[in-house]
Amino acid sequence: MVEKKDLACTIKDYGNARDKFGAEKMRVLGSRNLHVKPPSWHLACFAASDISMSVEEAARQSSQTVSRCCLKLSTLAALVILLAPEGAYAHVILGEQGGFGSGFAHPLTGPDHFLAMFAVGLWSAQMGGRSVWRLPVIFPMIMVIGGIVGMSGLPLPAIEIGIALSILALGGAIVLAWRPAEWIALILIAYFALCHGYAHGVELPLATDPADYAIGFVLATGMIHLLGIGVGTALGKPMQGRLSRALGAIIAGGGIYFLVPALLAV
Repeated sequence: MVEKKDLACTIKDYGNARDKFGAEKMRVLGSRNLHVKPPSWHLACFAASDISMSVEEAARQSSQTVSRCCLKLSTLAALVILLAPEGAYAHVILGEQGGFGSGFAHPLTGPDHFLAMFAVGLWSAQMGGRSVWRLPVIFPMIMVIGGIVGMSGLPLPAIEIGIALSILALGGAIVLAWRPAEWIALILIAYFALCHGYAHGVELPLATDPADYAIGFVLATGMIHLLGIGVGTALGKPMQGRLSRALGAIIAGGGIYFLVPALLAV
């Protein structure tokens, strides 16, 4: 019998000497110097070394390919966004709106809100643990508070910048697979939710039925969170989560698109 320690040394010796002397000479060295009696151990050592090298090479090539794809996707997204028609401020309600139906449709058709809500779900799935449900629950709750503050007329500066930063920061967190302490994530989510809620609270009185509009809006927001969680869960394991990170790059590109006009308007 060959002990585990002897086998590990044998595999290492075979891996180092194989490239120098060749397979044929190694068979002789194996029988004379490495004291491995069964010939089958020789073949096992060669196979283990070859498999290890093949796996490492495949992983390296896969990582390089995915990195290039992420860069191309983010570049393409940025170009599409920059060439898109004007309309960076999707939080503006033009004219009198309806009730529940209009509130439900607005998050689905407003790109800034949709990207932020989707990113919250995607990031929470990436973080895992209690964050999977805590972040998507905290966001609508704080958003409602922000809406009330907006309806009260209390001025808060740089709201549009905060909305754009929410998209950029959440997308960047996904790209970097950032997993901070839960209280840090909750503070960030709360601030972003306050900005989104405040922007809609200021414009909410324009709706025909503000209460129903707000209910529809919050419900749609929760559904977008669930969509983000589902996508994040599905893409979290394949290719070591690089597909989720590619989506994060696209989201971050959207954040840049909304941030530039917000800064120019200051």
